[in-house]
Amino acid sequence: MSSQAPPTKRQKREDYRKAHKEDELAELPKKKFYRQRAHANPFSDHQLEYPASPDAMDWAAYYPAHIAPATASAKARDISNAEPRPLKKEVTVADIGCGFGGLLVALSPRLPDELLIGRLPQQESSEYRLMDGLGMEIRTQVTEFVQDRIKALRNQNAASGLYQNIACLRANTMKFLPNFFRRAQLTKIFFCFPDPHFKARKHKARIVSTTLNSEYAYVMKPEGIVYTITDVEDLHKWMVQHFDEHPSFERVPKDKEAEDECVKTMMVETEEGKKVERNKGEKYVACFRRLEDPPWP
Repeated sequence: MSSQAPPTKRQKREDYRKAHKEDELAELPKKKFYRQRAHANPFSDHQLEYPASPDAMDWAAYYPAHIAPATASAKARDISNAEPRPLKKEVTVADIGCGFGGLLVALSPRLPDELLIGRLPQQESSEYRLMDGLGMEIRTQVTEFVQDRIKALRNQNAASGLYQNIACLRANTMKFLPNFFRRAQLTKIFFCFPDPHFKARKHKARIVSTTLNSEYAYVMKPEGIVYTITDVEDLHKWMVQHFDEHPSFERVPKDKEAEDECVKTMMVETEEGKKVERNKGEKYVACFRRLEDPPWP
């Protein structure tokens, strides 16, 4: 009788991820079973799925606990399978390149209810506002890890309803950001430790550029905030320069930046931030406010 060959490392990883999905486990996923390269080429064809427009995006699959009740007219037309199901509230916060979801998970428990990512102070107010949070990540297995992590946290906190306000999807925001979000929909965008693309010929792949900043301005509400953090000084200067030169943004003063709870969380809760802390590295932070568009002449 021939003995069966032991499973390979790849097979073990696939079996683990499959079991984690099928069994709806409350145990947090382990990173070692979600191996992935550190970076992905944003110009490659990644065979991504994306909506034709924001109105075609079905957010209900990502926020199932916060689907809006169907109206009488919708029930009469029986369109539940034909059209996207609306949520009670729009997604208003995007963590672009969310990595392993540290920021999403850290912000979520700050909110007591609703479909929110966190109850976070506004830039110039002590009042709280309610927000939905979304992580967007281009790497397949990293996205899968964050999705499994959120499912496990939801299962662990089923009674309290925590972590129903965050989600993660695989997307290339350099190509398809306006396919997901309407004009002036987002109040906060995070860029935490993005790929620095050190070589000059690779600078066109940086997540901040003159062209991309115009897309960020399009999807952001006036007074919305873009948050950036990196441990690479050259990249920090690059992002500051490109946002400073864009007419739709102005830099948030350092004193206001220091008071922002989002900045405090961003500094210590991301996986990359913790690694920089362990290595006693420097963190460079810059925030930018979306300005009102000038009136038409």
